Amino acid sequence: MNIVLKARQMGVTTWVAGQYFLKTVTRRGALTVQVAHTREAAESIFGVAQRMWENLPAALREGPLVRSRANVGQMVFPQLDSEFRVVSAADGNAGRGLTIQNLHLSEVSRWPGDAMATLAGLRAALAPGGEMTIESTPSGAYGAFYDEWQRAEETETVRHFFPWWMEPAYVAEPASDLRPEEVELMQQHGLSAAQIGYRRGLERSFRGLREQEFAEDAMSCFKASGECCFEIEAIEQRLRAVPAPVETRRGGALQIWLPALRGKEYLVAVDTAGGGSDGDYAAIQVIELAFGLQCAELRERLGTLELARVAAMLAKEFGGATIAVERNNHGAGVLAYLDGVEHYANVYGQDGVAGWLTSSGSKPRMISRMGALLADQPELFHSRRLLEECRTFVTGAAGKMGAANGSHDDCLMAMAVAQAVRADGLGRR
Repeated sequence: MNIVLKARQMGVTTWVAGQYFLKTVTRRGALTVQVAHTREAAESIFGVAQRMWENLPAALREGPLVRSRANVGQMVFPQLDSEFRVVSAADGNAGRGLTIQNLHLSEVSRWPGDAMATLAGLRAALAPGGEMTIESTPSGAYGAFYDEWQRAEETETVRHFFPWWMEPAYVAEPASDLRPEEVELMQQHGLSAAQIGYRRGLERSFRGLREQEFAEDAMSCFKASGECCFEIEAIEQRLRAVPAPVETRRGGALQIWLPALRGKEYLVAVDTAGGGSDGDYAAIQVIELAFGLQCAELRERLGTLELARVAAMLAKEFGGATIAVERNNHGAGVLAYLDGVEHYANVYGQDGVAGWLTSSGSKPRMISRMGALLADQPELFHSRRLLEECRTFVTGAAGKMGAANGSHDDCLMAMAVAQAVRADGLGRR
């Protein structure tokens, strides 16, 4: 298996399409699937394969490589029992039910929806001994492509990095009055003044996105393209050091690192969800109040009644802890169950109203506080799930903060509520 990190317009997609098309038409029983990030990109890739077939000698096109089906996205060669297919990652069922010999995944960093789930389904469809190539320009230090690049060694995937200067056409008017970093770049990589001139043009055209769109090294291109709200390096350093939980329950959904101690005060923070097998996760964070240390975490798809029951159970286990429920959306239902069914009285409130309200005014402060804690006191956090959510929590269009496509932020928001309530002095209704 291969993974390719590249600058824009390097011809990698066309090259892989050519290689896999050749394997499709020279082997019996071969199924090749190429997955693009949009339907338009899928049609463009298919156009490449179409031109390759059209430029074959007529004797081949009308003989062993005659097609029984040829539409936008599919070529079938019945005499070989082979097929070349191009699909969009927007189709969450792409590849399901197939046995694929050649799999090309294009621009994975820009796949919509739950890219990790789509990738997992496609990988499961790859036949034993099949070949897979993942390629993309970077788009932040998070998401499916970033994870695949980081995990390449453990998955026995070969990394390939193609910086922009490997494309011979990327030259312009030779630069003069070279800056020190330009001289260093020329010396390190044997670049010409004409390539530096092209680089200056990229700086004028792309500004802060130059390092993302026209990558120069396999580390800074991810960081430059990232819109993560937190310090990536601090998160990744902590991820390398997080301890395993001392106890797990509920099939691993509930993880405990620091069991309750007599004389300690605790807070149980709840981020609610709609529940159901396909809904968002509900999350609970248990922290020790004196220092804000994470003690336990639950992430599970639960309805409001069951979530209230589990929150009350944990609060009782941790010495009658205060429960702080984010009252947005389904939070009102959890609060009602805590009061009317669980009869749990130690509930946090604001201005006489039970629960914590996350608003356009309070959310930036909550995230800012989490950012400071992650940078200055990362040892407070023990959960790999939480830290991975922090890594994929980004600033999007119009400055809106939230989980990147295909990611979650339930554990993060529960912890943000916990730390905000702690900083608030743990007021009660």
